[in-house]
Amino acid sequence: MSESRWSPSEAGLEQLWAAAVEAAGGTARGMRTTYLDVQRTGTTVAAEVEVEWPDGRHTTETFGAGTSKRARAALRMSDGVHEIGVWRFPYDPALPGLPAAHDPRRMRALVTRLGLAADDVRLAVRTYRPLRRAVVEVRTARASVFVKVLRPDHVEALHRLHRAAAGSRVPESLGWTDDGLLVLAGLRGRSLRRILLSGDPSELDPAELVEMLRTLPPAFAEHAVRRGWAERARHYADVVAAVVPEAGPAAHAIADAALPSAEPRVPVHGDFYETQLLVSGSSFTGLLDIDTAGAGDRYDDPACLLGHLAVLARVRPDRAAVIDRFASRCLREFDRHWDPYLLRTRVAAVVLSLATGAHRVQAPGWREVLGQRLELAERWCRGEELVAA
Repeated sequence: MSESRWSPSEAGLEQLWAAAVEAAGGTARGMRTTYLDVQRTGTTVAAEVEVEWPDGRHTTETFGAGTSKRARAALRMSDGVHEIGVWRFPYDPALPGLPAAHDPRRMRALVTRLGLAADDVRLAVRTYRPLRRAVVEVRTARASVFVKVLRPDHVEALHRLHRAAAGSRVPESLGWTDDGLLVLAGLRGRSLRRILLSGDPSELDPAELVEMLRTLPPAFAEHAVRRGWAERARHYADVVAAVVPEAGPAAHAIADAALPSAEPRVPVHGDFYETQLLVSGSSFTGLLDIDTAGAGDRYDDPACLLGHLAVLARVRPDRAAVIDRFASRCLREFDRHWDPYLLRTRVAAVVLSLATGAHRVQAPGWREVLGQRLELAERWCRGEELVAA
């Protein structure tokens, strides 16, 4: 399968999804691209497709396609230049456990083996990143568990990491399967993101976040070595340049300004932002998605949170004042523990990594959004303390 960069047009995708639906026995009646990720190793795209079946039923199905090695086990199609792997959710070729996680009968059997009452099982797909991972919430009358669907070669190590971090704020692992399912216990609390978008975060103390980062489980550092935001900034600049070539020079200038701290590596979460943090009352009670944990640069986690908050304030201008106030309090606290200049250049690298987010989900006006995020990253590079526009 070709790994050259595939930049599909809207018309080309319509033809691709129509052909995929026809191969599945239906007729495509409408489609909307929901995910588009352009990387050096290949392009991955997904869409919601309205399908009419021969028996007259109409359903909405998710289809995915990719050119990378991970898509090789899927149905192969060609646009005349690239060989493309195409699949229908949940039959993702890189996630062999996903069909089981999406099957109520099999999930009922799974939670029953865990000792949970399973008379009424309801499933909800919380996350799906094609060829990468998915999260399915399994609800029973008494409890909820979360089934994380991973590539099979990753699941045992992540199970061991959750077990090694027992007693901290991370979810307990209840077990794993050979086909890539990791079963995690639910945690109490609401996400910080929900509070920022619909509540009042004024009672939350950013000093608690500093303490959380200082006391991350040592097992995180034993799990992997993590390249920091500064080290990966050049890659994200290349992605920006691939999507909008004229934006490449600005993106690469931001990447060049991102400075690693050259300090000893410490345990880091690696993707520390508002969705990963659970809050109960006025305290932070949970830390989710530790897949990215490792030994890394101590500046990366606080910078990740600030960068995401800066972007979130632009995504939700109706809540920008609330988000900005909380982010400003975090910045003031973080400046007491991290070098302000190094921290700001690292925040710029995080914002750069988010620049193509609107393009990835094919949001309207994504080019304008990309330009705004590059401008925001440039302001952080200049040391300005503006968290939101």
